[in-house]
Amino acid sequence: MPLPRNAFKAGLREGRSQIGLWSAIPDAFVTEALAGSGFDWILLDTEHSPGDVLTVLPQLQALAPYPVSPVVRPAMNDPVLIKRFLDIGAQTLLIPYVQSAAEARAAVGAMRYPPSGIRGVSALTRATRFGRVADYAKTVESELCLLVQVETGEALDRLEEIAAVEGVDGVFIGPADLAASLGHVGQPGHPEVVAAVEGAIARIRASGKPAGILTPDKSFAKRCIALGTSFTAVGVDLGILARQTEALAAEFQT
Repeated sequence: MPLPRNAFKAGLREGRSQIGLWSAIPDAFVTEALAGSGFDWILLDTEHSPGDVLTVLPQLQALAPYPVSPVVRPAMNDPVLIKRFLDIGAQTLLIPYVQSAAEARAAVGAMRYPPSGIRGVSALTRATRFGRVADYAKTVESELCLLVQVETGEALDRLEEIAAVEGVDGVFIGPADLAASLGHVGQPGHPEVVAAVEGAIARIRASGKPAGILTPDKSFAKRCIALGTSFTAVGVDLGILARQTEALAAEFQT
């Protein structure tokens, strides 16, 4: 059985703009409903949601029949969490709060088998199709994709060093945490934050790595795409559910 192709990673290599949706609702039925919406990728979040390995597994299964790429965000840059998500079949991980090149290298090491990394070996995981993928351990790295999240002023100061780490496939900017770090908590649209984000996109591109972002602000999302983001999340399922149901209820209230 062949190793599954990572369409998201292929898109990054080709320089295509890929539009994504953030999923904070850890439910496979909801995930399947989202799967056919037309997004290129869906982020399954376990940092700021109740999700974990056991909720992400059925979400990956729900997405599998659809032409949309799953991206999984572990709760932290932890080798055990990274190993578990890889073993259940996640091919692209977004690691939050990467503050330095050393932390980026640690994430790379957690993604790789020895001798170049520390990932534990098991031949009977969902990722190996339960032992059916020939030479999985020798070939899997070609289809794994590591994205690191830069979301503080300190991380921005080290952006080029982080982006230069071999094995980092893309750099994602977190506007909400960046706003807080810059002294503008709850204000991702503050001019200083916007300027920092736009500057980071240019710096990531200059480093030769794809840049990504999440913003529900449609105008700013289009601005970021114009500046060169390769993977752009334009909404959050939980936010869409809450705001759209509020609007519907308000329309009929007397």
